[in-house]
Amino acid sequence: MRFNGSRDYAVPVDAVIAMLQDEKNTIDKYESMGHREVAILEFVSNDEMLRIVSSRVVDVELPGFAKKALKPTNTMVQTDEWHGHDDEWSGSFNVEVKGAPVRIAGTMSLTPAAGGSRHDVSIELQVKVPVIGNKIAAWVGKSEVQRTLDAEFAFNDARLAAQ
Repeated sequence: MRFNGSRDYAVPVDAVIAMLQDEKNTIDKYESMGHREVAILEFVSNDEMLRIVSSRVVDVELPGFAKKALKPTNTMVQTDEWHGHDDEWSGSFNVEVKGAPVRIAGTMSLTPAAGGSRHDVSIELQVKVPVIGNKIAAWVGKSEVQRTLDAEFAFNDARLAAQ
């Protein structure tokens, strides 16, 4: 299943990238979402690229039909890779849900927009469970994936406004 989201920021692309290049920003973002044991496993940043590998423990409320296939507490290892060219940045991300039949990956971009910048995210979610995998993916996408994306955008809004 595919999910898309976007947010317009009142600041230019370089200000958003500067925020993302602050290692503490990643920790603060996930902790603000209630995730636990947030750790940065790898952080590489320069004028043309940004690579962040992070780990966190996430608790979710599972519906009854998903409880036999998924655990309510999972460790997630996320790899974000951004590449800059001129005044635009684009990249990809991959989230490994340890021990779960779930695959989350996608693309992201930051482009100039009137008065600031635009952040677009496209997420591909797969749940590899016979018979009910698509039902679980639909639930995860509409609840957890959408809530996390909205929380990330809101965190970025607040952090950028405070700079």
